[in-house]
Amino acid sequence: MDAVAQEAVWAAGRLKTNLESCILGKSSEIELLLTALLSGGHVLLEDVPGTGKTVLVKALAKSVNGQFRRIQCNPDLLPTDITGVSIYHPKQESFVFRPGPVMTNLLLVDEINRATTKTQSALLEAMEERSISADGENYPLPSPFLLIATQNPIDFEGTYPLPEAQLDRFLMKLRLGYPDHETEKQMLRDQAEQHPVERLAPVMDIEGLLALQQAVRQVHIDEAVSDYLVTIVQETRRHRSLALGASPRATLGLLAASKSLALLRGRDYVIPDDIKYLTPYVLSHRLLLQTDARLDGQTAESVLEQLLQGIRVPIRLEK
Repeated sequence: MDAVAQEAVWAAGRLKTNLESCILGKSSEIELLLTALLSGGHVLLEDVPGTGKTVLVKALAKSVNGQFRRIQCNPDLLPTDITGVSIYHPKQESFVFRPGPVMTNLLLVDEINRATTKTQSALLEAMEERSISADGENYPLPSPFLLIATQNPIDFEGTYPLPEAQLDRFLMKLRLGYPDHETEKQMLRDQAEQHPVERLAPVMDIEGLLALQQAVRQVHIDEAVSDYLVTIVQETRRHRSLALGASPRATLGLLAASKSLALLRGRDYVIPDDIKYLTPYVLSHRLLLQTDARLDGQTAESVLEQLLQGIRVPIRLEK
């Protein structure tokens, strides 16, 4: 591993340690969130209220010293509340564009599935193109731009399912879950006087984050491992339990995430275990089950587990 890659590994490690200092018992989830961040991909956090989703995103924003904005979704939210709106300026005798909260580095869209589908669709261009259109003009978003959306389980009151096109634009779908007994006791002690997030200090700046994202692109993946990745995605399109398989966007996302995870784990090359570990998080929300598969109690995760068991894992010697 060269000096540039080694420095990137150290920087990623400092970022992970910083988040773990205030988000207890969620080391794996933090690693996955950082994997998405280094990949430049968006994240969907699905869980019941109060499990620390918003706190995690705030801690990430403080750690990288980036611009942070939050949108609280509800049925009255309009698309212009996200993208911005042109307002007439009497002195200038012209319309002036006032950008919305989407103009930021880290955007938290809280309870995204409480917004109507029309408002949800306003996020599509921002997520894919890193720009927005308003009044015939195109406005680029800051770089980097990461959207982290939280959603309540779809059977909760007042929720609207996200359309397949929007789900496909999320690199990963994660769940935090409840803390265990000891972790919850530690939370009580840590927050007795002040929330740990308020004491959190940045460990890098935006330029450092962009350098990390660039280092991820240099992570090596050999042909056999790349073929293994593509085979997994293509098998989702042929599986009898799936009505809709993963898209080519998913293939690119799984590659980027595998490279990021390799760097976070101290390597400058991808191994098959990186791909296997990330497959449920990157692919499950993009799949659509056949009706009979749903009636049989299957889930996207269980189908992926069966699929992975049937694909030969390439043997690769470490560099």
